[in-house]
Amino acid sequence: MEEVPAAPNEGISLSALRSQFSVNGEEGPKYGFEGSRYHYGDGTSVASQNSSQILTGYDTLDVGPNYDFYANTNALGRVRRSRPSLFQLHSNIEEDSCPPPLYEETNTGRAPGDSSEDDVEEPQSEPTRFGWVKGVMIRCMLNIWGVILYLRLPWITAQAGIGLTWVIILLSSCITGITGLSTSAIATNGRVKGGGTYFLISRSLGPELGGSIGLIFAFANAVAVAMHTVGFAETVQESGASIVDPINDIRIIGVITVTCLLAISLAGMEWEAKAQVLFFIVILVSFANYIVGTIIPATPQKQAKGFFSYQGQTDIFAENFVPSWRGPEGNFFGMFSIFFPSATGILAGANISGDLKDPTVAIPRGTLMAIFWTTLSYLIIAATIGACLVRDASGIMNDTLAMSSADSCQGLACQYGWDFTDCITNRTCTYGLSNQYQSMSLVSGFAPLITAGIFGATLSSALACLVSAPKVFQCLCKDNLYPVIGFFGKGNGKNDEPIRGYVLAYIIAVCFVLIAELNTIAPIISNFFLCSYALINFSCFHASITNSPGWRPSFRFYSKWMSLLGAVVSVIIMFLLTWWAALIAIGIVIFLLGYVLYKRPSVNWGSSVQAGSYNMALSYCVSLNQVDDHIKNYRPQCLVLTGPPSCRPALVDFVGTFTKNLSLMICGNVVTGGPSPATLDTASSNSHVTWLNKRQIKSFYHGVVANDLRTGVKMLLQGAGLGRIRPNVLLTGFKRDWRKDKPSCIDNYIGILHDAFDLQYGVCVLRMREGLDVFRQAQTHGEEPNNQEDFIYFVLVIVDPDAMVTEPQPQPQPSTVFQSQQGKKTIDVYWLFDDGGLTLLLPYLLTRKKRWARCKVRVFVDVEHLVMTVSLFSDRLVTFPSKCVFVHQTLRQIRLNEVLQDYSRDAAIIFVTMPVGRRGQCPSALYMAWLETLSRDLRPPVLLVRGNQENVLTFYCQ
Repeated sequence: MEEVPAAPNEGISLSALRSQFSVNGEEGPKYGFEGSRYHYGDGTSVASQNSSQILTGYDTLDVGPNYDFYANTNALGRVRRSRPSLFQLHSNIEEDSCPPPLYEETNTGRAPGDSSEDDVEEPQSEPTRFGWVKGVMIRCMLNIWGVILYLRLPWITAQAGIGLTWVIILLSSCITGITGLSTSAIATNGRVKGGGTYFLISRSLGPELGGSIGLIFAFANAVAVAMHTVGFAETVQESGASIVDPINDIRIIGVITVTCLLAISLAGMEWEAKAQVLFFIVILVSFANYIVGTIIPATPQKQAKGFFSYQGQTDIFAENFVPSWRGPEGNFFGMFSIFFPSATGILAGANISGDLKDPTVAIPRGTLMAIFWTTLSYLIIAATIGACLVRDASGIMNDTLAMSSADSCQGLACQYGWDFTDCITNRTCTYGLSNQYQSMSLVSGFAPLITAGIFGATLSSALACLVSAPKVFQCLCKDNLYPVIGFFGKGNGKNDEPIRGYVLAYIIAVCFVLIAELNTIAPIISNFFLCSYALINFSCFHASITNSPGWRPSFRFYSKWMSLLGAVVSVIIMFLLTWWAALIAIGIVIFLLGYVLYKRPSVNWGSSVQAGSYNMALSYCVSLNQVDDHIKNYRPQCLVLTGPPSCRPALVDFVGTFTKNLSLMICGNVVTGGPSPATLDTASSNSHVTWLNKRQIKSFYHGVVANDLRTGVKMLLQGAGLGRIRPNVLLTGFKRDWRKDKPSCIDNYIGILHDAFDLQYGVCVLRMREGLDVFRQAQTHGEEPNNQEDFIYFVLVIVDPDAMVTEPQPQPQPSTVFQSQQGKKTIDVYWLFDDGGLTLLLPYLLTRKKRWARCKVRVFVDVEHLVMTVSLFSDRLVTFPSKCVFVHQTLRQIRLNEVLQDYSRDAAIIFVTMPVGRRGQCPSALYMAWLETLSRDLRPPVLLVRGNQENVLTFYCQ
């Protein structure tokens, strides 16, 4: 065998590696590359296609880093590659016949290279994907430049003045800007799929908050469709298109418009994207037309309507810089509630994350650029229109200033030769910033272009919301967090379009279009968007403070404290805008949150809530190390030798009854054999935890692999738990087959009890007349036990423990007596030896539970005076040469069994202090005979208890 030279640090070609790495024998290549194939021990070979593979020595399957190894989904038209397992790497190739490097997992289970005609998949066309400009920036800008820009910003400027309008714009932009930074951080912390805002929040904070905000955000977008459509219909109606009356005209035009937008959406993302680009161009042209209009000198007709261009910009700007509140909505937060929806389009790009080429690049860049340019445009429009248009004008050409009325003229227009005193005094002015929503059309150079801009802004925003709502809702439906809604999650076509979601959003939009009042619809959705923004910011903050290694966004320009500030400000503004709407929004979130918490969906997204729970648990566990043990804080922390918990449900149910919400419970399982993937999987299978969760048992599971049973239990006794949260009581089942089993197995059983005593454990042994193993009844149909220590578990070949946790279950989960109401029975306690009080403490803890609360506890202390017989035990004493030494202990067990038969035959459960046999003096078989005699022929369950001789009762505790 020739030696392979070490690979240099610089790159090396695959062909060079192949030429260097080969192991040749008399029969040709055995391991390594030959041509393009990899050969291994059994004479077979598989083609290798990974050109980045680096071989580090003889007979190695090690491979270099590969992106495919970290993906959790398959690429279109490809099967997923996987790295060799650790067991494959360090095991003998000849013995284990390990698969080659980059073994490709196939759906059919055949080795790579096998194929058939049935496996050939039809080639699928690549779905449409967008970059950051077309997919995010333009989409966000269009959604932000909505109906408020053209139809309400001039009016808000008249009410709040230029100064406070800037404050409103900047405050809104600060909230959306901070939210944009938080969104960018979350979006660059991993792969972003479809679902937009819901996906970001749910994968960060978990399904509880993610699900609730997903519903709310999808609903808010559907309502936003109605808001923008009503703005469009209002513009059409004011242009002179009269059908019935103003309100019904808006309703009719609105429904027709939403229907047309639905048709565009159903045509596919390509057509929707083309429509958005067209709208964007129209809006830019209208902006240019508006700016040109502010510069052109005003005609007399425009002056009569209050527009004077920049000829008096200083005076008009100063006049309009301060607020002039009018009407019931005339206050700062009233104006803010109306304007804020115009800033809520920042998530339009993120909401179609599934249709972006690279969401981690497109979302941050496109969102932040859109916020910057739209904020700048709002500030410019508010300043320019407030600098050239007065608040009140009549629009009458004859209202020029006469020399005789110069002294009584009111308003700033008097300086420019116009007298609007009559309409100002009578509050009948129909033109000016305060009275006309179409002020931008008046100012512009060519009014129809402003109308086209309004059409483009309203329709583009409505179309973006109509696309966003179903996309978000579809992702929520596919996660199955809520019932019924799964119907709307079905996708169609190569882009997986949510056709049913589009129809649902259409119906919601039509319902709100029928309100036909823009100022009523806008505040409704403000709280929903603010709630979404608060949770996005809180998601970023929470993920940052958990210090989870999984939180490493590539976007660095964010601050966790700014995110927290954004979340707090969003909640405060919710209440300042409309307190009752804020309460409704929060109430809906809490209701949906409670539902998901109650249902506990089986999803695991690695949320920051899980990371926070780990941090808290770790912190509390470490802090317990600084606290000394005290008798008042004693808790029976139980290590239960259940084996697979599903095989001994009675033992699990009994211990879970008194440890639930009180103390630690660990179900221990020992798998005998050498370490291998099979035994490790058996010991650490998640199916055991799943079974415990479905049975609502609050317990940990700990499985170990050991060469023999006693060694494995020793590992559990010494290694289970963490810090001060570690077991102090061992519970096991009674070994029923001890008379038929080998002496070595009996010695192991008694030896485990001695091991527990050596480690200062309390010991409990549970015996039930029908046995603990739920499948023991099946023995009559199968084989007899093959000398396995069934005091831990006994599993027949016909039993598959994993099957008990699958859906649907082949058999119902077995019920046990400990799951039933115990009524007014008695709990009989035979406190025979002072073991520290554990024999008394466990019954007391049992009575604190609802099922046992009506039971009466009876304590028996002195039973020595009762009559006894020894005939039942004589046949078991003949096998021990020194039987006279144990006569007293033997007779005592006989007495106790008679007492239990006489006084406790109708008890719910019996607690008896367990005798202790001396190590090396009391034979294991004799000790088993004592336990057998003490607990035999009793109908109630019997728990043999022995504390570790340390106080657990607080009789004289200070």
